[in-house]
Amino acid sequence: MSVGIAYVDGPRLARSIFAAADWVAASRDEINRINVFPVPDGDTGTNFSLTLRAVADALRALGDVPLPETARTMARASVLGARGNSGMMLAHFLLGFSEALGERTTASAAEVASALRAGSDRLYASLDDPREGTILTVAREAVQAAERAAADSPDIAEFMHRLLEEGEAALARTPELMAVLREAGVVDAGGMGFVRMLEGVVRYIEGDPILAVTEVDVQPADVPAARVEVAAERDFQYCTEVLVRGELLPPANEVRAAMHAFGGSIVVAAAGDILKIHVHTDSPGAVFSYAARWGRVETTKADDMHAQHRRLAHAERRAVAVVTDSSADLADVVLDRHHIALVPLQVVFGDETFRDRVELKPEEFYRRLRGARELPTTSQPTPADFVRVLRDARAEADEVVAVLLSAALSGTFASAQAAVRAAGISGVHLVDSRSASLGLGMLALRGAELAEAGWRAADITRELERVRERSGMLLTVDRYDNLLRSGRVSRGRAWLAGMLDVKPVLSLDAAGRVIPVDRVRGKDNLVPRVLALLEKRLTPRPRVVRFGVAHAEAPEMAERVRNALVSAYEPRDCFVTLATGVLATHVGPGAWAIFYQVEDGPAEASGGRDEGTKE
Repeated sequence: MSVGIAYVDGPRLARSIFAAADWVAASRDEINRINVFPVPDGDTGTNFSLTLRAVADALRALGDVPLPETARTMARASVLGARGNSGMMLAHFLLGFSEALGERTTASAAEVASALRAGSDRLYASLDDPREGTILTVAREAVQAAERAAADSPDIAEFMHRLLEEGEAALARTPELMAVLREAGVVDAGGMGFVRMLEGVVRYIEGDPILAVTEVDVQPADVPAARVEVAAERDFQYCTEVLVRGELLPPANEVRAAMHAFGGSIVVAAAGDILKIHVHTDSPGAVFSYAARWGRVETTKADDMHAQHRRLAHAERRAVAVVTDSSADLADVVLDRHHIALVPLQVVFGDETFRDRVELKPEEFYRRLRGARELPTTSQPTPADFVRVLRDARAEADEVVAVLLSAALSGTFASAQAAVRAAGISGVHLVDSRSASLGLGMLALRGAELAEAGWRAADITRELERVRERSGMLLTVDRYDNLLRSGRVSRGRAWLAGMLDVKPVLSLDAAGRVIPVDRVRGKDNLVPRVLALLEKRLTPRPRVVRFGVAHAEAPEMAERVRNALVSAYEPRDCFVTLATGVLATHVGPGAWAIFYQVEDGPAEASGGRDEGTKE
């Protein structure tokens, strides 16, 4: 008898988790919508998805390693990343599964089934008040089917199909076991998250795309969680979590017993030197103080479940959300203040790939760059990355404006277009910034300000396109290695320029491509020449202008330029930022750039882009 998939190893397990995380993320809103137990706070899908995403991110950073190391990393990441009641329950399942795999380098269908059984048992044992009709039931009955399938066939593909089929059947029966589900007309949200996790793995085995999920426009009246009243014995205000590190942590049973004094829905998970506690309580501060006796409190969270429930009922949504990519170079505080979401590009050092600004902060990028034997490369976000962020934005707003890196410089814009088409995400307006770094960032910021002022997405898009045509960049580099690799200048010209201490001044044309506009001999002449070029572009003076100064480890030069700009133009803003790795990869250390954005009315603005080059 032929066997399709005979075993699971480290890379196979990791790739299964990647697919599962993507599929659960695609189903997040659906799961949130039906979340009525243990409390109708509408966040089970979010918590389950973020927990699984934390596991996937840890495994992605780990790379291809043997099964024992993959399993240990999965277990630890599930505890560290556990969010909410559903996330903590998932963490316990993955802990039991990982521990049962032990030190074996491959696992057969029977061994995987045994590990799944251990995960289900660990999940049951973690709860003081296990309730049938929840993820507990779905996991147990799916695992029973898995054990029968493993006895019938050694093919893991067949095994996973049986596991999913029984999981779906068990999920459909959950309303029969719990009155609150039956009355709301829904299945259990945590159980659905578990089934979607299994479905993602099966889709990966079959080679099906993860993006093929149609977005549903849900109205407040369609959200069961908004209509359900909270049972009195579960009516605590805060969903509270605390992460403790220590060498001598107490056993989970002791922690659970102590937490009974503070509330209910208690879930405790421990892995090595980390302890994660979840409890619904009216006194989160008391929980945090008590937990500090066991070790060092590293993170805390207290979400107001009453407020979450009110938001579900009243549908507090924004009209327009703004999204940009991680090359935008806006500071985190600005992004947070204006609720601008980021889609990360990728930076590649040798065999290691990092999500820009998420897994690789700018300061860490430059540290790595100084010790790198080969120059790094960059890559645009995948369509799946865009789907996750755009769906999140659509969950919060009626429409989305996504302002992205110049299509002439990167495939980022094309990746966003592919994501919108493949996933069928409605209400998304894509804007090609035809710029980069703070040129992109300031355009996204302007979009967010217009959204806050009540503009509709189509009007914001038109205004950004108008402002884009009155904005520009002047960039200079200190060394030619990175430009040479990107083909910006010939080798002979670069050698000559280096010998004569000549520095290029670069700009962007109307399509967003990098073009040379001048060259300057000697560093002392560089700033005056760039400021003179800028003065020419901004004559007559605009009434409303913003500036951004981005630099690749050239802080003194950036501050000098900033002072000159503020003195001469009295701008609305003048941002100074250490350029993210996406820009620095292509321009190299020592580079700096001025970005300007004119926001006057159409009849009053001047300036623009160069259409040609100066030789």
